[in-house]
Formats: sequence, C-alpha cells, structure tokens
Amino acid sequence: MADDTTNPDICVIGAGSGGLTVAAASAAFGVPVTLIERDRMGGDCLNYGCVPSKALIAAGKTAEMFRRADRFGVRSTQPQIDFAAVHAHVHGVIGKIAPNDSVERFEGLGVDVIKGDARFVDPDTVAVNGKRIKARRFVVATGSRPFVPPIEGLKDTPHLTNETLFDLTRCPEHLLIIGGGPIGMEMAQAHRRLGARVTVVEGATPLGKDDPDLTAVVLKRLEAEGVVIEANAKVVAVSGIEGAITLRVERDGRRFEVRGSHLLVAVGRQANVDDLGLEAAGIAYDRSGITVGRDLRTSNRRVYAVGDVAGGPQFTHVAGYHGGLVLRPLLFRLPIRTKHDEMPHVTYTDPELGQVGPTEAEARAAGHDVATVSWSYEDNDRAQAEHETEGLVKFVVGKRGRIVGAGVAGAKAGEMTNLLALAVSQGMKLSDLQGFVSPYPTLSEIAKRAATSYYASYTSKPVVRSAIAFLRRFG
Repeated sequence: MADDTTNPDICVIGAGSGGLTVAAASAAFGVPVTLIERDRMGGDCLNYGCVPSKALIAAGKTAEMFRRADRFGVRSTQPQIDFAAVHAHVHGVIGKIAPNDSVERFEGLGVDVIKGDARFVDPDTVAVNGKRIKARRFVVATGSRPFVPPIEGLKDTPHLTNETLFDLTRCPEHLLIIGGGPIGMEMAQAHRRLGARVTVVEGATPLGKDDPDLTAVVLKRLEAEGVVIEANAKVVAVSGIEGAITLRVERDGRRFEVRGSHLLVAVGRQANVDDLGLEAAGIAYDRSGITVGRDLRTSNRRVYAVGDVAGGPQFTHVAGYHGGLVLRPLLFRLPIRTKHDEMPHVTYTDPELGQVGPTEAEARAAGHDVATVSWSYEDNDRAQAEHETEGLVKFVVGKRGRIVGAGVAGAKAGEMTNLLALAVSQGMKLSDLQGFVSPYPTLSEIAKRAATSYYASYTSKPVVRSAIAFLRRFG
C-alpha cells in the first residue's frame, strides 16, 4: 500500500493574509511548505471583507460627490445609481486582486497548495483529502467568521452577514443593521449613499471602542446624511420574511419595533476553530480563539497560530504582521514577542476615523498620568480648500511629551494614521513632530500644528522670557 504521508518542513492551514505571508516567504527561502485552504484563496479580507467593502464605500463616496458638488461652484445633481453595476464594480476589484493570492501564483512560488479541510489527527500530523501531512512546524491561520448572536427568531429570519452582503444586485429599500461597530457603520453610510434607507441598532455606544471626541465627528456626518442610529438599544427578537423584516428593540425598559426590507448582522466575529481536531493535537483554545503566548506559540510547541484565530485584534494588517513575525522562529530560531498595544486601526467611514495606541480614557483607566492636545481640521488650509473642515487630530501625551496614543477623525484620516502609528511605535515625543518639515498645504500639517500647540505655553513662561531678554543684551 502506498504511503500517503508527506513531510514538508512547514504546513500552513488557511490562505488569508497571515497564512499567505508565511507560505510565500518560506518558499522564497527554499523551505518546503504546504498550504491548505478549504475555501477561497485570499481569505475573508479579499472575498468578503476589506476589499469588497472598500470598493462599495468608494462607489458611495462617488455618489455623494455629485450631491455636494455645489460647494465648489459645480452644479449638484442627484446621481443615477445602477446597483447591479455597483455590484459588478465590487466584484471586478476582487477579480483584479485575486490573481495575487491564487493557487497558480503560489504553486509558481514553490508552495504545495491543497484545497480541502485540514484536521489534526495527532500532535504532529494533519489529515486532508485522505492524505497525511507530518511537518516540523504548523501555522494555523484559519481566520474568523461573522458571529450570529442568539437573538430570538434570528436563525429563522432571512439575514445578511459580510459573507453574503456583497452578493446583492439590487439596493435594499430599507437596510436594518444590528451592530454599530466599524463594519456596521461603514456599510450603513455606503448603502445610504447608494440609495437605501438605513437604520442601525447598537446595544451600547456606536463606535464605542474609539475616542468619543473623534467618533462624534463621524456620527454627526452619518446622521446628517440620513442614517438613523438607535444607540443603547438591544434587539430582543427578530421576525419576518425576505423584504419585510421586523426588529423588536428594548431601551430603558421601553420596547419598540423597527421595520425594514433587509437585515445585516454585524455584531462581531468568532474564530474559526471548529473541526480542526485541536484536541487531538493538544492545542488549547476557547471562545475567543486558539490560546497563544506573546510568541504566537500554542500549547503544542510544534504549532503557531496567527491572525484572527489567535484571539487578538481582528484586522488584516495584524494577520500580516503575525505572519511576518512568526517567520523568525520558524526559519531562524529567533525569539519574538507581539506588540498589540501600538497596533493602528481605521474605520473607513467618511470622514474616516483612525486610532493608534490607547485612547485618553484607556490610558487614564490604566493609571497613566497623561495630558491631551488636539488641533482642528478647520484651522488647516488644505482642509479649507477642499471643504473638509470637520475633524481633528488628538494626541495622548505622557511624561516629557512622549506620544502615548493618537487618533484622528476627518478626511484621509486613514492615511494620516500612518504618521501617527510611526510616532507611537517609535516612542516619539511631540517635539519630534514639531521639528519635522511638513509640505504645504497638506492635511498632515494638522498633526504638526497639534504638536506645536503643546509647547505654546512656553512663550509666556517668565523664565523663558527672562532668558530671551538676557540674550538680547549681547546684540
């Protein structure tokens, strides 16, 4: 009988951002690597998440430009939206990016790609499609999926998640969204701009993980555009049929109903740990995902876990960061420690919302003695030229002016978050930002002006003025 066991050096389970990073880099160094994926290459981000959502957001933003063109002396008009064409645009973008993550490309790189369901059968063996794979090291990168909460009637009522939302070819008449986090708010605004009525029901504070000074900018715009936000409201039951959905909602002891045509559930995600045979491999896990240390190693020393399934921050760039990081012990036997406290994140509403490091509230709750300094978009020349004056940059500042955290809400906030992330990750001080030269006119000047304002009080200090007066005596 033929032996159906293969022995690659590394076996990667899951072809999302983290898994693809590990597989491609390992193959580049000439290391035998097997990559197993049961669904679509590229994972959630390419097929159901970041890519299609940002393509849909771009379509909505373009439509809104027509409505607001009169700000620039251009006649505004109500755009004619072909939602089927929007659908084609979204999937066209996926199609353009997909070859970068395809089976063919990775096989061309030297990766052995297997499509199928992987399952551990013992601590050093995975079974897939009737074959067995014994590897020196394994990397589990199976990601996460939408969490569907146990709300009465929800399972029996037609509803969308991010995995099915982008299949729509007709704009919902009235989209109901359970969940006021980043996904819920991004999709609320995009669909509103594309012609749908939208109501968001959030059990706590919308965008509650971000600084309230910043989220206020975003929520004000969404409500001005007609998105109805029911905050601190709990959905207790769902009923209806396709095209006629009813939510029963409770707030402050009072119950009311919200009716719409479609329902999107966007309350969070859960790690893909089912049917992996983790028990057989001696890999500990819980509801949040696989248990790992700061070195991304599981309770089975042969196995690492990266990305969403590792139970940490659920962002594509975190999975990519994990994938790059874990190569060090896999290939070079070097130690690693993850640093999630400085990880940036962006909500791609319009205006955008970015944050890196702790918010003011988080820093104070952790017992840190911090101050804050901010600067408004309204005081920036480029923002004025583009009529994008809603927003601000806010720094959380520790001892001796060190930047502990930073956030921004406003136009192109996602791009500005790159600068803020660099400042926080490198332990920079506000004086570092004050001292660099920012090209004029750019929105990034807002960060520099905020940093400069932190030192404004020095101009009125008696000791500083006395020193200047003394030096003036010498000509």
